[in-house]
Amino acid sequence: MRILFLGDVVGRPGRRTVISYLSRVRDIYDFIVINGENAAGGFGITPGIVHSLLEAGADVITSGNHIWKQNSIIPVLSGDDSVVLRPANYPNNRPGTGCVTREAAGKTIQVINLHGRVFTEFDGDCPFKVADRILNSTSADVRVIDFHAEATSEKLALAHYVDGRVNVFVGTHTHVQTADEQVLPGGTAYLTDLGMCGSSKGVIGMEVKSSISRFLSDRYSKLMLAQGGEMINGLDVMLDENFAVSKLRRVYEYVQATEELT
Repeated sequence: MRILFLGDVVGRPGRRTVISYLSRVRDIYDFIVINGENAAGGFGITPGIVHSLLEAGADVITSGNHIWKQNSIIPVLSGDDSVVLRPANYPNNRPGTGCVTREAAGKTIQVINLHGRVFTEFDGDCPFKVADRILNSTSADVRVIDFHAEATSEKLALAHYVDGRVNVFVGTHTHVQTADEQVLPGGTAYLTDLGMCGSSKGVIGMEVKSSISRFLSDRYSKLMLAQGGEMINGLDVMLDENFAVSKLRRVYEYVQATEELT
């Protein structure tokens, strides 16, 4: 079984690049997970964008702290068996679910979305406890986690905590791909952060000038999307017939987008 994870999709440049990239590679993967929480202008995701990513080949779309930025997504999150996840350790009264199980290549794959608490404004439950609760109460042939978190230490600690209980553990949120892909002692494939899909000419997908302005000014300034140098960041994982990791490769590729989006 071959699984592709793509990092945070940032705005229209990221969407165009992902759609173009998947048009070339989607047939070689059994399952594709994309973090889409920055897909709508850099903040949130809309039903239309969900449709376009699923049509391009995504099986599940994960998210993070920006999932609530677009109100139109709430009915999608609340739908039965939604493949758009919000972090499972958000309070239970929030719309949506943080875990879904799908079928691919004749096997069941469970995707779990969690959110970190270190250096983040997060009002949810402990990701370690929620991971335990999900893993102890459900089952699947293959299990994967997208941990949307800021701190490298929190990501690596949680990965070791669930090592051997999940097949793949990836981090998202920082938009900068790390170079520490590895198989942990218990057999879990790991990467601290997938990186992002979008323009490499800015500051984590946003235009340089507007990003600098936020640091220099004492008042709010709007961030604008960067353009040019679009790239794909992610992780390519191959599992053998016993679901052990047989291949692990970071995906880092500049892509000339050919798809035009309205």
